[in-house]
Amino acid sequence: MTESWVIISDMALSALRALFCFLFLCRSRTLGKQERGKKKKEEGRGGAFGKAAALVQAGAAALSVIFYFLEAPELYAACGEALLTAACAARFYGTGMRSSLFFSIFYEFGLALWGFLAGALAAVLSGDPAFLCQEGGRGQLALWAFYLIFAALSVWLLRKKELTEKGALKLASRPVILGFLAVITLSEQKRIAISEDTLYLWILLSLVLLAGILVFSLRRQYEMEEELLRLQSERSVILEREYRALNRSYSVNARLFHDFHNHMGALRELLVHRKYGEALAYLEELEGPVRELTAGWHTGDETLDFLIGSKAASAAERQIRFQAEAEIPRHTNLTSADLTAIVGNFLDNALEAAERVQDPERRFVSLVIRRINQMLVIKVENSYEQEPEEGGNEGEAASAGRLLKTTKADGGLHGWGLKSAEAAAEKYEGVVRTSWEGGVFRAAAVLSFRGQKTAD
Repeated sequence: MTESWVIISDMALSALRALFCFLFLCRSRTLGKQERGKKKKEEGRGGAFGKAAALVQAGAAALSVIFYFLEAPELYAACGEALLTAACAARFYGTGMRSSLFFSIFYEFGLALWGFLAGALAAVLSGDPAFLCQEGGRGQLALWAFYLIFAALSVWLLRKKELTEKGALKLASRPVILGFLAVITLSEQKRIAISEDTLYLWILLSLVLLAGILVFSLRRQYEMEEELLRLQSERSVILEREYRALNRSYSVNARLFHDFHNHMGALRELLVHRKYGEALAYLEELEGPVRELTAGWHTGDETLDFLIGSKAASAAERQIRFQAEAEIPRHTNLTSADLTAIVGNFLDNALEAAERVQDPERRFVSLVIRRINQMLVIKVENSYEQEPEEGGNEGEAASAGRLLKTTKADGGLHGWGLKSAEAAAEKYEGVVRTSWEGGVFRAAAVLSFRGQKTAD
């Protein structure tokens, strides 16, 4: 095979390899996310994405030519290609540079291992060692057969909407383990002669890939534990705030009953002296706190009753129309703490957004909690003034992986509310989803529950 054809083939393979690496990096940025908002934004991003993909392919092809004429080791070429792909993904699609570089190097080494195994398999099956030489015609044929299969599998994976980060980790670990076993098996075969140095090199590379899988898994576990600590801290703040509000409410109730006999005496005197108007006004004055305490929320969960009542009072103070329709099934594994975390965070975000609407007539918050068979649906809708923005940092509001920028200047615990709701929903194999359109923001959680026997 002539040198020019080898160069052209290497350029095409490098461009193909870099393109799919870039696509996987971009997909990893949106694993588990919802559709990414408005169509106009998607179209604009699609144009930038096409330019970035073309840049990655052109850069990879150029690097393959440069390293070919420099006669540089394949390790340098793979690292250069990985650095280019990671930099483009970070620059044009907002992926983390460090994690993107880690994935790109892992990807390049993995393809290099399986490229060698494809040639070795062809050589073993045919008995022709020429397939091991990737600069020859047969070696290039084996490489192209492998890359075409890889491209087809990659397209199938990229089209899977249900692919999660955990699922992606499992998918990446399987070919690495198979590759390690294949290299060990290759070292035992006698059909074709392969130098021990070559086999040791690929065994070492497969061990490095296995170590990479382990490091990534440990890092993911550490991040999940760190996030759980943040969520527990945020939930403690929420529960403390609700407890203080509940304590204030009970104080009002205790004061009313403590002064009950005094109020009854005053009313008796007014009625004896036939001061009916003053007696009626006195009753109206007493009825205010009582009406606030017994607002009529009966969901089946006393903690949730109080939470909805306190949020309704807060909405009234902010001139926000508040509607609630809720019923919680009794004797289930749903806990008050988890329901409070979900409903409380939904309502906090909804009230905050509705309060920013300039026109008081357009301010509203609606809560609906309904049971559908063994599923509990919690849905909150609210008006908003400013279009929600995507692309927040890791610590900002998220919904099923979808990052939303916080509108608070100081950030603080704001943004962890939806994460707290997600963490509570996951206990019941549930999901949290958000969407917005036409000035209405919607947050919904779907929980799966089971009944529990009660003690007789």
